[in-house]
Amino acid sequence: MARYGKLFEFESNLDGTGLRVGVVMSRFNNDVSEGLLSACTTTLLKMGVKPEDIRIATVAGALEIPLVLQGMARTGRYDALVAVGAVIRGETYHFEVVSNEMASGITRVNLDTGVPIANGVLTTNTDHQAMERVSDKGREAAQCAVEMANLLRAIQAHP
Repeated sequence: MARYGKLFEFESNLDGTGLRVGVVMSRFNNDVSEGLLSACTTTLLKMGVKPEDIRIATVAGALEIPLVLQGMARTGRYDALVAVGAVIRGETYHFEVVSNEMASGITRVNLDTGVPIANGVLTTNTDHQAMERVSDKGREAAQCAVEMANLLRAIQAHP
């Protein structure tokens, strides 16, 4: 029986078969970023996304991520996108600026283009906190991207 009685519910679908996914990785805090990328791509492959259907672009830092996501989204070649990287707090206000503007930019590209984007950019106080979250956050970002691409397809196909 459905959870909501007779109401229709779109089911969660983590099958990446046939999906094309772009990943944008910030090279700043590279050890963390590479760990996120590895966890993300490993998960995408486990969910059925073919290696030839994954494209990776790297950028200098987190502030550059939204522009490359926008460029990828506008091509129409991707069913979903993933942003990975790390912004780790320092001693200045710069952390807040970078974190907020990067997140805002990702959200804007997501909404403006209609291409789902999973934000896998960590914002932490320390390197240690970032490294503790690498595997989970990379995996979760991949799952989110696939689930959202499938949900949008289901919404478009549903009468």
